[in-house]
Amino acid sequence: MRRLTVVQLLPALHSGGVERSTLEIAAALVAAGHRALVVSAGGRLVQPLLDSGAEHLTLDIGRKSLLTLRHVASLRRLFSETGADIVHARSRLPAWLGWYALRGMPVSQRPRWMTTMHGLNSPGRYSGIMASGERVICVSQTVHDYLLEHYRATDPARLRVIPRGVDVAQFPRVERSDRRPRLAVAAQHPRLGAQAPLLLLPGRGTRLKGHAHALQLLAALRREGQPAMLWMPGVREPGREAYVRELEQLAQTLGIADHVVLSEPTNRIAEAYAASDVVLQLSDKPEAFGRTVLEALSVGRPLAGWNHGGVGELLSQLQPSGAVQHGDLRQLTQCVLQLLQNPPSLPRRIPYTLQSMQRATLDVYAELGN
Repeated sequence: MRRLTVVQLLPALHSGGVERSTLEIAAALVAAGHRALVVSAGGRLVQPLLDSGAEHLTLDIGRKSLLTLRHVASLRRLFSETGADIVHARSRLPAWLGWYALRGMPVSQRPRWMTTMHGLNSPGRYSGIMASGERVICVSQTVHDYLLEHYRATDPARLRVIPRGVDVAQFPRVERSDRRPRLAVAAQHPRLGAQAPLLLLPGRGTRLKGHAHALQLLAALRREGQPAMLWMPGVREPGREAYVRELEQLAQTLGIADHVVLSEPTNRIAEAYAASDVVLQLSDKPEAFGRTVLEALSVGRPLAGWNHGGVGELLSQLQPSGAVQHGDLRQLTQCVLQLLQNPPSLPRRIPYTLQSMQRATLDVYAELGN
């Protein structure tokens, strides 16, 4: 494949799955001898991006304001001056700006247009831009089916299902008998040093992540005579204070306040998985992809989660014993009891790896670039 210049568009580079995928693909492009450019409003992940050999242009293309339209001309100039071969949009507003920028270029000089549908966005014309690519990457079969259901004019031949991948080097398998991760976690959060099994629900402090379900689960387990602790890293963030107080009040009401730790995000998430006995994924809104499932299984820990969206898709393939009907607390309780008392045999090899995702994405670039 000839050397390509690929420009990825997204709102910012702070944190999150879209941002992580952007960096992973930029690094793969550079490693393969291509030129990788990223346009965003910036953020803490800019330096890791630059460290990989990629380039960054700071433009606030994710801000919902009429003033943002002025960036169309800047993008058009960037595409022209860099000789961009492919423009790859990963979010709706940046996609619209990129699309309009391309429309204003002579057809003979116009880069190829590509999108990735990372989420199950509300259907409509605004979200429909993500189905407009000459190639559209869907991050799961769930997203693929959702796209075809809501954007029926889309040619299925343009779609490519490329699941997100886990870097097994960052999430190495840890035997359940290894107590070192639990001791390390307990050094930070002494309450978690108890001998009781540890449940882990990682996720931002938003209601959709299902923290209340986890608290109700813990209370139900203890009523069943199963002692357990619950750790929810990521809940405590600036601006989430009212939500944290609400969860603390619920834990108090349920009589489990002494068995719960609500903490800030941890930058040692693999260790958090390894310290736990069961990982939870209880998002009320179906996720486009269940990265938590892959990370937990890569470390060697079972997961219990609602059987919908990308989480349900991965559980059905890799650990069916963890799939629970959405909202069924009784079934969830019995599922977790079973996982604690009779830990299931988990796959030794995770099929969805970072490397396979990178290779498949570069293959799509090759389809358009040759």
